[in-house]
Amino acid sequence: MTRRVTGSMMLAAAAALAVSLSACSGGTQTSSIPPAQQSSDPATPVTTQGVGAFRQWPAQVYSPYFETWTNSSLPSLASQSGASYFNLGFLQAESPGSCTLTWDGSQSAASPGYRSAIGQLKQLGGNVALTFGGQSAGNNGTDIADACGDVNAIAADYEAVINTYHVTRLDMDVELNALNDAAGIARRNQAIKLTEAWAARHGYPLQIQYTLPVQPSGLQPNALAVLRNAVQQGATVGLVNIMTFDYYDLPGHVDMGAVATEAATSVHAQLATVYPKKSQRELWAMQGITLLPGIDDNQGKAEVTRLSDARRILSFARDHSLGLLSIWAIQRDNGGCPGSADSNSCSGISQGDWAFSHLVESFTA
Repeated sequence: MTRRVTGSMMLAAAAALAVSLSACSGGTQTSSIPPAQQSSDPATPVTTQGVGAFRQWPAQVYSPYFETWTNSSLPSLASQSGASYFNLGFLQAESPGSCTLTWDGSQSAASPGYRSAIGQLKQLGGNVALTFGGQSAGNNGTDIADACGDVNAIAADYEAVINTYHVTRLDMDVELNALNDAAGIARRNQAIKLTEAWAARHGYPLQIQYTLPVQPSGLQPNALAVLRNAVQQGATVGLVNIMTFDYYDLPGHVDMGAVATEAATSVHAQLATVYPKKSQRELWAMQGITLLPGIDDNQGKAEVTRLSDARRILSFARDHSLGLLSIWAIQRDNGGCPGSADSNSCSGISQGDWAFSHLVESFTA
């Protein structure tokens, strides 16, 4: 998913940093988690005040992405848009080779501001998933599974944010170079398995979501290999979320609603080969679709997702009982910049504020 971080945003985030996790030093890879919370330690996790309880997610949910590098207020956007569930992106290593987890490379993964915001959102009846990776991390080697060579340290980082924010869903957004890093793919899935075992010991209803790029024909071989490796490593994947935009190589102007449903149908057939013991109903339930409101960054503005496309996708999701619908991202769900392509703060099309969210939010069961 597209992410732009300006210098001023980075400085603002750094200025807001009040709590930092331990950094890796020299060439030795260490986790950014305190030793008492290592994945091999069954001790009771540290209680974090103000973040609410560990809550299981609805079987069907609208959960837009939230751009954490902006100055947006999560509770405020929830109140304005009507959305109650969010995917917060992105968590990544502070630099290639590091095992220290950060928000967007700029602030601590234990940010007190997010603890407070998540607590407020839970009081409103909502919840968050924490998203690792993303486009920038996948491109520059700061996806934590690519940057950190220690599986136990990666698992410990996952466990740390679960403890810090009391979340029950982690989202792995694997893109670009990260899709071809075989060692990183294996480490990620091994760390997921460790984290799932740790969560089970503590009674946390943890769910792992993979977010992957897609074509109308389905997942490309490298993306499909991520899921096959998860099976090989014994990692349980609860949701496979496809990003139905930025196709780039489709001819002419793209019918985004039709292509999204075609992609979801193709992925469904692929998942049947990865999870042959699951029923058709179970396979549909583990699928999700993320759309990008308005104009994406494809050249010539050939890919424009309009409300009519979202309506078609919503109908498909309801008919097939998908588990997730999302948009990239909630900050774009307004018509404040007509004609602009791939803006972080608006859709580029004529629409009312929160029009996509108001249309899709009823999907939450």
